[in-house]
Order: sequence, then C-alpha cells, then structure tokens
Amino acid sequence: MKDITWDAYQLFLAVARHGGLSAAAEATGLSAATLGRRMVELEHALGRELFLRSQTGYRLTSDGSQLLEHLLELEVGSRRVEEWRRGKAGQSLVRISLGTWIAWLLCQNMAVIRTPRDEFRIDLHVAEQRARLSHRESDIGIRAFEPEEPNLAAIPAGEVAYAAYKARNREWMGPEPWVAVDDENAVSAYLRWPRQNAPERIVATVNRPRSLRDLVRAGAGVGVLPCFVGDLDPTLERVGEEIPELRHRQWIVINNDDRHRSDIRLVADRLAKLLKSHRDVLAGKRPSTSS
Repeated sequence: MKDITWDAYQLFLAVARHGGLSAAAEATGLSAATLGRRMVELEHALGRELFLRSQTGYRLTSDGSQLLEHLLELEVGSRRVEEWRRGKAGQSLVRISLGTWIAWLLCQNMAVIRTPRDEFRIDLHVAEQRARLSHRESDIGIRAFEPEEPNLAAIPAGEVAYAAYKARNREWMGPEPWVAVDDENAVSAYLRWPRQNAPERIVATVNRPRSLRDLVRAGAGVGVLPCFVGDLDPTLERVGEEIPELRHRQWIVINNDDRHRSDIRLVADRLAKLLKSHRDVLAGKRPSTSS
C-alpha cells in the first residue's frame, strides 16, 4: 500500500471537523472538488469507507470515527513537538472558540484574560458557527445555547439582547434602508432577521458581521446588532425597542476531561467574571455612553 502523507490526514481532519466540503474548503484554501477527490483517494488507500455522503454534508462512518480519534491523539503530539521545536515548551495553549462580537469584547479586555505573569498562550478562533469541543477542536467555547453533548461542562454566562441600530440623527426620506449579512453567512438568528422581516428594503450586504457596524455607522442603513455593541457606541442609536425573539442565554463550555486543567479553568473563570461584569449591557440595559 502506498504511504499516506500526514497532509492527507490533515485534510481528513478538516472535513470531519466541519462536517462537509464547503466549510472545509474555506478553512483549508482548497476547492471542494479537490477535497472530495482527496477523501476518495484516502478511502481507497486505507481500504475503508470513512464518510456517509449526502446533500446535507459528510457524516463519519464507524471507521471514520475511529480514524478521527487516532488522528486527534497524533495531532496533540504533533503540536507539542512543534511547540518544543519553536522553543515554547512549557507554555501551554488555551484555544477559545467564540462568535464575532463576544470576540470583539474579549479582545478589548484581553488584559484581564491573560496577564503578563501567565505562562500560557491564547488562541482565538472567531466564527459564527457553533463552537466545537467534542473532538478537542477547542478548549473553551462560548455558545448561545446550553450544550447537549454529555462530555461537555457548561457555565451560565447571562443573556444577550439585540436591537436595530442606525447612525445617530440619520434620517431618510421614506422607509429606512437596511443592511445585512449575505445568505451564505447568515448562520445566526440575528443575522437572518433582516432577511426574514425586511427583505425588500435591504440595500447592501456584507459577508462578515463586523462590517455591519461599519455600514450602520456610515449611515448606509439600519442593521441588527447585539445591544452591547450598539448601545456602547455613541455614534449609534436604536431604531425601536429590543427585538425580544432574538434574546438568548449564553454559556461558557469546556470539555469535561479538560475542565480541571489549571490553565483552562483559570481562563474560563476569568471569562465568566468578564461576562458577569458586562451582564447589564449584554442584556440590553443601556448605561450612559458618557460613563
């Protein structure tokens, strides 16, 4: 049997983690067609069927799940070797998966998440998709719902409210135009809301949520944002009241097997304190913008 390169296994990990070719293609930079061909080649080389393919994605077979478990162990070892090679042995890595705006808040307060005295490093994976921890893709995730997976521990982290915003004192002749994220990237309820409620008034779309605020601040239209983003921006004002159906609870999620690891536990505790300190603004209770 021809030797299988580590690169082939890494591509398998990407497809397995993302559950399909399209998302894995974005993560790897290869086309979906190339990834599909490489997975068929890997299956032929191994003599085992790794995926159940359907229109909704790629689901692992029993052999695929076993291969994933073996490769995750190898990946951990490979990462440790690489850290040792770069002279970073002794510095652990805490990987955090979180959405666009919570990442924005965390970055503004990174000094309370990691201090100069800490010996661990932080890696942020920012995406609107659900934070994946079941196969150790991340160490900590922040989710908009309580996890159902039995191997995950969850820490409640308050509620998040949403509202529509426009540039302060911006007025239009006639109905307000709207800005939104495009269909392909509208994976969260607040991103889908404009398309479900004002589709005929959308005048501009973007493929990243962070650009929504830029469009709104520029006066291009009305956009839906988390209240902790819009209410703390003195250049913005609400259009109407909170959108109640978008309010949701928030959770800090950790793999059960890792929750007693000192660096992960410390970062999770600091995240919980940070979100608790912002509890009112996260829930849409607006503080004075001058405070």
